[in-house]
Amino acid sequence: MKLPEWLHIKKFDRFIMRQFLGTFVFAILLLSAVVVMFDINEKLDAMLTAPLNETVFKYFFNFLPSIITQFAPLFVFISVIFFTSKMADRSEIIAILSSGISFHRLVIPYLVSAGIIAAFTLTLSLYVIPPANIKRIEYTNQWVKNKRVDFAENIQLQVKPGVMAYMARYDNTLRRGYRFSLDQFEGTTLKSRLTAQDVTYDTLGRWKLNQYTIRNFDGLREDIKRGTRLDTALDLSPSDFLISANDQEKLTTPQLKEYIERQRERGVANIQQFEIEYEKRYAMVAAAFILTIIGVSLSSRKVRGGMGMNIGIGLLLSFSYILFMTVTQTFAVNGYTSPRVAMWIPNVVYTLIAIFLYRRAAR
Repeated sequence: MKLPEWLHIKKFDRFIMRQFLGTFVFAILLLSAVVVMFDINEKLDAMLTAPLNETVFKYFFNFLPSIITQFAPLFVFISVIFFTSKMADRSEIIAILSSGISFHRLVIPYLVSAGIIAAFTLTLSLYVIPPANIKRIEYTNQWVKNKRVDFAENIQLQVKPGVMAYMARYDNTLRRGYRFSLDQFEGTTLKSRLTAQDVTYDTLGRWKLNQYTIRNFDGLREDIKRGTRLDTALDLSPSDFLISANDQEKLTTPQLKEYIERQRERGVANIQQFEIEYEKRYAMVAAAFILTIIGVSLSSRKVRGGMGMNIGIGLLLSFSYILFMTVTQTFAVNGYTSPRVAMWIPNVVYTLIAIFLYRRAAR
């Protein structure tokens, strides 16, 4: 079957893709080197204390992939602005368009390159970076600053529909909770209550109740049973209520989705950061295409001021995009909007900008 003309790979396609991807890789490597130097300067005391192999392989080896994904949209934009402005200055864009190739056709290798970068960064975000973050955060907790949450008070959540658990206090260093209760409801009627002086959580995921009392209610009748020890298999773990900063970064996307759904069912309120992280991973993929369109539309023609003007406009737009996303993320954290809306508002706004600039450049 003969392919449409616009699907044929031409020499200028390979040239643009090579320039795009090459500039992007160079920019990311340069940024990574700068970030590593600043990070070493900030954590120098800790890194002099920690073993060198842990600093290199446990921290930096797992830190760099997150830098790539975090700054990928920014450097997609800058890469497009940089090499396309050079092509425009050398009149190469004019030559390509003069040969009968439309502006719409010219944009295709840009989008293909953006798709390659987006697929790579999405794979990193969904499956590679979360396991790497576990090791990185373990390193920072041990040698830099411990941000792990090991204590919680007044814990109340839904184990399953109609079953509510409560603990006055939980100490994760001892894996022990105090003043535990488990209430089972039928509608709004309390049917049973299990209380224990303290509980311990073992490595098999079981809760061991000490000095427990079980009360079963049947109308005005009450049946009481007491004991010294009871093993239970509750669908509950310390990670459900001990939420540390950056915990959302440790979960792969399927794990993150499962965690969010489970916490919603249990009535846990402080999961905004997990929802934001889930939506952000996909929103950043769309950003690669949107910023590519804006970049090629801005820099495909010569302007007064040359390449420097294009790069200046590109930096202004790219940093405004990151700032806009940070602001809308704050809206979600404060409950003004949903995480999905917050993460996609910048993409919607910049899609409109991209459409306007693209139509203007195509004319």
